[in-house]
Amino acid sequence: MINRRTFTRAVGLGAGATAVSASPAFASPAFASPPRRPAPVIPAITPGTHTGFSDLKRIRAGVLDVGYAEVGPKHGPVVICLHGWPYDIHSYADVAPLLADAGYRVIVPYLRGHGTTAFLSPTTARTGQQAAVGLDVIALMDALRIHKAVLAGFDWGSRAASTVAALWPERVKALVAVSGYLIVDLAAQRNPLPAKAEHTWWYQYYFATDRGRVAMETEKYRNDLCRLVWEETSPTWKFDDATFQRTATAFENPDYAAVVIHNYRWRLGLADGEPRYEPYERRLAARPPVTVPAIAVDPALDPFLPTTDGSGYRKYFTGPYEHRLLPGIGHNAPQEAPTAFAQAVVDADHL
Repeated sequence: MINRRTFTRAVGLGAGATAVSASPAFASPAFASPPRRPAPVIPAITPGTHTGFSDLKRIRAGVLDVGYAEVGPKHGPVVICLHGWPYDIHSYADVAPLLADAGYRVIVPYLRGHGTTAFLSPTTARTGQQAAVGLDVIALMDALRIHKAVLAGFDWGSRAASTVAALWPERVKALVAVSGYLIVDLAAQRNPLPAKAEHTWWYQYYFATDRGRVAMETEKYRNDLCRLVWEETSPTWKFDDATFQRTATAFENPDYAAVVIHNYRWRLGLADGEPRYEPYERRLAARPPVTVPAIAVDPALDPFLPTTDGSGYRKYFTGPYEHRLLPGIGHNAPQEAPTAFAQAVVDADHL
């Protein structure tokens, strides 16, 4: 494993202070940690109670100028919440204040190509591959001088959080991963899926064409497509126009189409990855286990899940672990079920 003090320089990711820690060479039973206190109970709220964030910030981190929301006490234990596609930080508009009220410092960044997050250089490749997004999280933690955090995410965010947990477990206190182990297996991606599953992924194949790329570059077609994905993947979520528009603003980022298109083409083997990230992709191709405390969450109505019992990915979680099912919930788990998602975060922190 590359030294944490030098990994940023090794991949040319630029500025960002790297936190330093010292791990004891051995642990003596005489100095064993006291039993953890029970996890706090998150109060139930109606989804949509909060509609946005009042405290939006920017910080240079790695190759990006990252836009992010922050709530909660400055010196509280840190939770970093990572959104998916086609979503943005508003997926955590309810979750973040729930966690802040429980004493956590909550960081919710726009992923690369989304919202106010911008590339620092016009020559940086607009890649959306998993190692790049995972290293963005590490760079953000370094820039904010956060050595260790609970990571929680869904969709792209779940994949990024799992990437960090698998490659840099010393930076992760606990993990909440919607849909479990989502680290991409490029070799397996070459194999066809059952027809119904392929149908669910229709937009991936659309994005493999120039026609799909132009659609993502054009506001009307882009918003129509993203809204349709919301409707298909969250069949019971009754969101209104204002809810969608708050998120759709994040799609206006000038690098949005390039990052999204590359993500899906790369996953299908139709686009090359950026060479600087290939050492990490090779390690991820070996399917490294997640050894940190983890709770895997499966939304029962998520059409992308072949099963909702977690059996397909259980072997990849080798540390303290729980699996949870969210009945009646679709793909956008934190926005559809904020209380259950926030409870999973605090429970994972207490595993």
